[in-house]
Amino acid sequence: MIAPEATALVLLAAGRSQRFGDLDKLDQPYLAEPLAFHVVTALEAVPFARRIAVVSGTRLDFGARGYEVVRNERADDGQGHSLALCVAAARAAEASAVLVALADMPRVTATHIYRLLDAAEGDDAVVASSDGVRPMPPALFGAGWFDRLEALEGDAGARRIIAGGRHIVTSPAELVDIDTPADLEALRAKYAPRG
Repeated sequence: MIAPEATALVLLAAGRSQRFGDLDKLDQPYLAEPLAFHVVTALEAVPFARRIAVVSGTRLDFGARGYEVVRNERADDGQGHSLALCVAAARAAEASAVLVALADMPRVTATHIYRLLDAAEGDDAVVASSDGVRPMPPALFGAGWFDRLEALEGDAGARRIIAGGRHIVTSPAELVDIDTPADLEALRAKYAPRG
């Protein structure tokens, strides 16, 4: 197990959200809270060593929620560059691992994050989430991967690395990723309060 107290939480919130047009996807309401703050709320009781959010165009104030905010001025360069920026900040904090989560995955739970931490061992750990078909974030990387993560470029991010790691299966409903307005509408309809 890698303890959360030795782990930096890295929240990627610098996507281009082109399919949302002029709207800030992360600020769109879902169950009376901005979409991106659902994962923030779900993980706020996990005692991470540090919380780092990489942002570009969002108006949301992650700093007020306890995150060190890293601005990505090159969001068009893809998710790899965002991840590299956050890993540099985690290294500066002397973290033993980084736990990478996406701001547009509002159904992630702390219970699942603890399962990832429990499955991780040592500096060479790579533990990713899976819906039973494919690996995806949230994903944990031991410090032995920091150099490689800092060198990432493009939109593929760390996909190749997590494909070769350990995969912890959870409900596909927990790993829903909001890419389009239709995705968000479907999620709202599914989890709308009754009555």
